[in-house]
Amino acid sequence: MLSCESATLLATYNRWMNTRVLDAAARLSHADLAADRGAFFGSILGTLNHILVADLLWLRRFAAHPAGFAELQALGGFPVPATLRDTLAPDLASLRALREPLDGLIERWVATLTPAHLEGTIGYANMAGVPARKNFGAVLLHVFNHQTHHRGQATTLLMQAGVDVGETDLRALVPDLAA
Repeated sequence: MLSCESATLLATYNRWMNTRVLDAAARLSHADLAADRGAFFGSILGTLNHILVADLLWLRRFAAHPAGFAELQALGGFPVPATLRDTLAPDLASLRALREPLDGLIERWVATLTPAHLEGTIGYANMAGVPARKNFGAVLLHVFNHQTHHRGQATTLLMQAGVDVGETDLRALVPDLAA
């Protein structure tokens, strides 16, 4: 399943892409960012807020893991979403002010994970209160995949608004191997 090295690469990719998307979004007005574009979460800003909300919800679930991940104690400084559609950041500046430190936290936390963590289990309840018990590494992979899925929507919305994010492939961060 997910290895520590792959998790580290995905955390790095997460930060890299979020920076690229936020930088691209900064080329638009607030009105353009907040305009309902018919996407799942309405606007570009709504989509980026959803990624932030989902990350915070999942990280809080990981923080409740019996391993007691010390790095995740810093989540106390972040808002606590109540729904998947919460707007935690009403504008790009406040979104960036939450996103950048959260991405750093994700990278620091992932760097502490061991194969035993990834091979273990995590118990949690979804937003409807339905309990689940799943493979920890597979759930972490889901979190990174969820980010990528919705960033793909955001990059499409940005492109439709006339802003090209540029390179988005994970491959760009995979080191070249010596011949």
